[in-house]
Amino acid sequence: MTLAAALPRDPRYLQIAFLSSFLVAGVGWLGFDIPVWQPPLIILTACVTQWAMTRLFRAPPVGYLSPLITSLGLSLLLRTDAFWVGPFAAAVAISSKFVLRVRGKHLFNPTNLGLVVAMLLTAHAWCSPSQWGHSGALLGWFAAFGLAVAHRSFRSDVSLAFLGSWVLLKAARIFYLGAPWASLQHQLSAGGLILFTFFMISDPKTTPDHRVGRVLYAVSVAGLAFFMLHGLWWQNALVWALCLVSPLTPLIDRVLPSGRFQWPGGGAPERNDACVSVSSQPA
Repeated sequence: MTLAAALPRDPRYLQIAFLSSFLVAGVGWLGFDIPVWQPPLIILTACVTQWAMTRLFRAPPVGYLSPLITSLGLSLLLRTDAFWVGPFAAAVAISSKFVLRVRGKHLFNPTNLGLVVAMLLTAHAWCSPSQWGHSGALLGWFAAFGLAVAHRSFRSDVSLAFLGSWVLLKAARIFYLGAPWASLQHQLSAGGLILFTFFMISDPKTTPDHRVGRVLYAVSVAGLAFFMLHGLWWQNALVWALCLVSPLTPLIDRVLPSGRFQWPGGGAPERNDACVSVSSQPA
């Protein structure tokens, strides 16, 4: 039996294992400042919201793998000093899949939108993207695991296009400033960057359908985030850039139509070159 055959057919199982390993490593070895009750509360809220919204919109039940992935992502990135902010972000993230849709496809990565809305609407929320430190062995493991997940979900092109663009932009800045090249390695050896590259931006349900469109999407996120970080000096530039670029996906899909991604078991991918909704399932 090959390794590919041994892996689960649905890449969401790998995503859950990937994010869970991040969370376990963070709480067990890296000293994440996460109250023990926070991840279960976020997970419960996400699953309850999925259940409620499925019934409210009379959508076909699609299970709870996606809400679990979203809630794990929020548990990893969201920090708060108020108990209600985590559940609020989870409810916003899951609800957005049902409410903010264009042609049967939700606009925003749920984890990304939950983070952005929580940080915009309350002073009790912030993002913690650099909490994993710079351990080479640990980050190498996370990167390998993340690439396997992105490849399994047919979105490794997004991850690699974004990462390649980000490295080139960072290298160009190092060269322009005449800074030591060792600082480039330090800037790239961050767990938050790996998490963003192989989990958030590579979400197959919110990226463009066509490969060329996905590459343009990834390069746009990298360019905007670079400008925000080094031109405007914004913190969490990757999170803000992804949220701002995401609404361009329907336009890219219209200009470059291709087969619509479906999770295994959700039916064959459909064409999205018609003006009607392609899929009503908000998985």
